Amino acid sequence: MQLVNLLPTYKEQETPNFEYTFTVFTPIYNRADTLERVFKSLNAQTFKDFELVMINDGSKDNSHEVALELIKTATFPVHYINNKVNKHKMACFMQAIQVAKGKFILPFDSDDACTPDALQVFKDEYEAIPIEKQKNISGVTCLCNDQFGNLVGEPFKTSPYYSNTFKQQMEQPNASEKWGFTKTEILKNIQVNSNIFSRGYIPEGVIWELIAKQGFDTKYINTTLRTYYLDTENAISIQNHKNDAFGMAIYSLSVLNWYYQDYLFKKPMLFLKRVYTLLRASQYLEFNLKEYQQAIQSKLLKVCFTIAWPLKKLL
Repeated sequence: MQLVNLLPTYKEQETPNFEYTFTVFTPIYNRADTLERVFKSLNAQTFKDFELVMINDGSKDNSHEVALELIKTATFPVHYINNKVNKHKMACFMQAIQVAKGKFILPFDSDDACTPDALQVFKDEYEAIPIEKQKNISGVTCLCNDQFGNLVGEPFKTSPYYSNTFKQQMEQPNASEKWGFTKTEILKNIQVNSNIFSRGYIPEGVIWELIAKQGFDTKYINTTLRTYYLDTENAISIQNHKNDAFGMAIYSLSVLNWYYQDYLFKKPMLFLKRVYTLLRASQYLEFNLKEYQQAIQSKLLKVCFTIAWPLKKLL
């Protein structure tokens, strides 16, 4: 399997029929002590047209037993899947997309909370988008507070603000943690090679960058709807370069290949940073130099990577 063939692709599928407005997706891995937050938040929602797809990703604690008890308290439909083997969040996300019956998918981590009006606000913000513009909008994204009530990252410069993941990160690199939903029909068009699963954490940014590459924008709003717990044990935002090497390689190659034609000479440092990240990740992976050279589409970036290859152990 060539390295370049491990990048996700986009292929339009037949639009499915939906039963709910939202599918809330919650992956679980050793979250027995925090999962109750999810159910408290969802039971309190003022907008009720949603389902919860909850996937236990091979937890080693008693998350499964806790999940079963919490499901009994739910005032909304729950589709619960108990994976026996840990596959990591990306695999669970793709699994949830396949079974989702909501028009929009909203990832909601198993250690987070949200405001009672979160789904209502999201729905209202989408419906406020001009009809002629909605077709090219992938979803709506909002701000987050930490558990102490402090804003995480920077607010958007304007609200509403229409952009996409790639451009938004260039324009506001310190925006940090945000939260939002995506149209299910768009997510169902994403094809992910199953060979990337169970190889550590794959950044969700790979999915958002691919959606941006297809020409879809997101509506960004300066409304705080989610509580993001910064110090939770096992948080995926705590990076381990060795364990996350494969995921960072896939993400870096995605950015390098999908955006170099339009942005390499406009934002050269952004691409050099991704070359650096790819080199650092390569220390922990089995691919040889030729495989990376074949995977990088830009001749200039290929040369940069090749020149720096002997120095990768110094990174």
